[in-house]
Order: sequence, then structure tokens, then C-alpha cells
Amino acid sequence: MLLKTLLSSIKPVRVEGSLEREIAGIAYDSRRVKKDFLFVALRGEKADGESFAAGAIDQGAAAVAGESFSPGGRATRIVVENARAALADLAAAFYKRPADHLKVVGITGTNGKTTTAFLLKHICESALLRCGLLGTVRYEVGERRLPAPRTTPESLDLQELLHQIRSAGCKAVVMEVSSHALMQERVRHIDFDAAIFTNLTQDHLDYHKSMESYFEAKTRLFTGLGGKKRGRAIINIDDRYGAKLAAMLPGPVLTFGVHQKADFRASNLRMDFSGASYQLDTHEKSYLVRLPLIGRFNMYNSLGAVAAASALGIDVRTAVLSLAGAPPVPGRLEPVPGKRQFKVFVDYAHTGDALVNVMRTLRDLSPNRLIVVFGCGGNRDRAKRPLMGAAVDELADWAIVTSDNPRGEAPEAIISDIERGLTKRNHEVVVDRRAAIFHAISMAKPRDIILIAGKGHEAYQEFADHIVPFDDVSVAREALEAKPVEMKG
Repeated sequence: MLLKTLLSSIKPVRVEGSLEREIAGIAYDSRRVKKDFLFVALRGEKADGESFAAGAIDQGAAAVAGESFSPGGRATRIVVENARAALADLAAAFYKRPADHLKVVGITGTNGKTTTAFLLKHICESALLRCGLLGTVRYEVGERRLPAPRTTPESLDLQELLHQIRSAGCKAVVMEVSSHALMQERVRHIDFDAAIFTNLTQDHLDYHKSMESYFEAKTRLFTGLGGKKRGRAIINIDDRYGAKLAAMLPGPVLTFGVHQKADFRASNLRMDFSGASYQLDTHEKSYLVRLPLIGRFNMYNSLGAVAAASALGIDVRTAVLSLAGAPPVPGRLEPVPGKRQFKVFVDYAHTGDALVNVMRTLRDLSPNRLIVVFGCGGNRDRAKRPLMGAAVDELADWAIVTSDNPRGEAPEAIISDIERGLTKRNHEVVVDRRAAIFHAISMAKPRDIILIAGKGHEAYQEFADHIVPFDDVSVAREALEAKPVEMKG
């Protein structure tokens, strides 16, 4: 694509050099620049992309765009007001706006995004609407499954993935939309057919600084609806922030919850180890929903998925029937296989509210004891650490506090923050996560439930200067194999 054609999608502040250059690709990481690429220099939290511009030119960049100007030599230099917005604009133009040719559903909220996305993708494909998936666990592009370095990809990567999803024959895509992505213009030029709000609880305050700012970031997904597709907002009105959001939106809103005024209303929830069932009332009709996932929160996740499917034109009965065969979601109350008289679950819960929801669900299964293995990530919101400790203090019979992804912090310092919320003395500290999991399983007795929380689907553990392979499910399986089998009687 000619550079002058590409630049017609933005309003550059200044251009120096030829516009008659053929652009073979775009990159924001100088290490990915190839011959005749356009390099967009982004300002990051730790580095300014402008410092890598010379290296990008040495690697063959035909043009460089950024918020500041320095002579480009062989490359055309483009100055823009906002590099992130420009990257999104250029990427959409380069890949010819693939989202315009797909049914696109965005899901945002603190908890429940991943499960809602998996359920909605399953519903779409059961209704013969081939669907891609972009989220925390992985990206699904046709038959390909790709690792997900970010919940919501950078705008350039997102446009490329949407192009690939369309090229793979998909007619729809379901994507998780993080608050960071909304603030950083990553979903700019995505015209959503539907947007789901799951809930809002404390998280990411290291980035947003306050709950008000966090909420404002989430609202951007919904205030941006109303383009050519006239997308529908689908909101959990049982959540207080959801109710606030529904009240402030001018357009038509589909609501879900147990509230009597919800458009998709659930009642009569029943649950056991095999899953859950509940009654769904909508459009003056009632349906029995069977779900092979446990937890009241999964009732909410499935309600949001069914409501979004309805907004896409899928019959409610078709959606409900498909839920009975929904696949398990990696790392979301995932049972660890093992023929034992106790149960082990792995869950991604890494906020106080998420931990409360998961522990209450497991409490409903009437365990003899609930043993929880958990920690908190380093270099993230420190304020939530004692809150997570307090949640476990209240609902667990025994807690083993361990390391999560300590990143650049000392694990012992993180654990000390958590312990400020633990007052009942019903816990111990085992810093090494593998040892903590083995210890929890070694102490398990018949009818106990062990919850290993915080990392879920993650297959690594991140330290200050290195990352090591680590999978909670695999380690728990090893521990189960190592534990002597209980004798009956």
C-alpha cells in the first residue's frame, strides 16, 4: 500500500520525505521491522519508541511515525499528535477494516470475561456461526490456537488477527476487552455488534489509581457503541456499577441478572459437582438452562452469553440447548483429575471478589474442609493484597500463602502484605509454590476441597529476571500421584 494512501487515514502534524513509498507492513516493535515497513514509535511506561527509530531505519524501515521529530535520513518522517491513535488508524487502513465484515462482541469487566467469551463462542458455533476468539487464555483463529501474550492485543496485532479470523472463514469474533486496551486506543475502529459488562470490583488500581477512573475506562466500550452496526449494550444490573452504567447509556440496553427488571432473568439455581441448572425468563418465555460449570458466577456468565447471542440474532432456545454441551474453560474452577476422596480445583481468581465467589461456590458443595493455596502478583495493585487475605481468612478453613508471579518484588514482601488481612491464624506460609501445592494435597482428607487460586491457565511463573515453566494443574496432578491412596473403611 502506498504511504500516501495509508496516511489518508490520519491527520499528520508534519511530514518530511517522499509519500510515494510502497509500505510492505507496519510495526511498533523495532525488532519486527523489515524492508519497506512503517515503524510507529509508541511512548511506553518504561521506554520511548522514538529511541528505537534509528535502529528501525537501519533494518529497512521506509517511514517512521511518532510524536516527536528528528531527521529521518533515508526514511520519511511523520509527526502525529497521538501515536497510539495513529497506530490504530493506520492498522485498520492497512488491513482494510476487517471488523466491518464480522459480527463482533466485546466483553469487559473485572471477572467473568474469559468464561463468558468461551460460552458465547460455543453458542455461536452451535448455531453454525463460525467464530474466532481473542482473550486471556488464548487466541483462536479458525482451527488455529495461538498463545495470548495480552488479554486484548495491541491495535496493530488486533487488526491483523481480525484479518486472519475473517480469512479463515469466520463470520463472528468474541473478544475480551481490558481496561488498559480501552485507555490505550487498542479497539479503536472496532465497530461492536454487542458489548457485555460483567461486573466491576477492585483491580488494576496501580494503573487506574481509583475505582472511578477504572469504571470510566470500562464505560468507553459502551459509549463507543452506535456506529453503523448500532451495537447493543448487554449489562449485568445486579452489579452496582452495571446498574450505574445501564442508567447512563442513552440507547437501548439488554440487561441480565436475578433482578426482577432484568431482560434475561435467572432463578432457582441448583448446583452439584457436575454443574448447575437454573430457570431463565426472557421475552415472556421460560427455559431450563443446564450448564456443566459450577458456581453462581457462571450463571451470570451464561446469562450474558445468551443475551449477547440473542443480540446477534441467535434464537434463545438454540443458545440454551447448546449450553448443556459447553466445554470446560481452562483454569476457571478446573477440576484436577484424580480418583480420590477429596477434590482439587484450579482457578484464576486473583482479586478479593473473585476469590469470594469461588470459595462460596465450593462452600455450597459442603466440603469437610476448604483448603486454599494462593498468593498475589508482584508489581501490581498492592491495595488488594490484604483484601484477598481477608477474603480467604473468612471463607477458608485453612490457607497456604505462597508465591504467585512475584516479578520484581520479593515474594516474602508480597506475602507480608497479604498477611495483614489474615487475622484468624488459620494459615501458614510456604513460599515455594510447588511445595505449597504438594503440602496442601498431602494434608487433604476425605471430603476436603482444595482450591489452588491465582494463576489458573497460566503455564509459567514470572520472577524479576526470568520466567520458568509452571502449571498449577500439572503440579497438582504430580502431587496427587505422589500421595498415598486413602484406605476405605
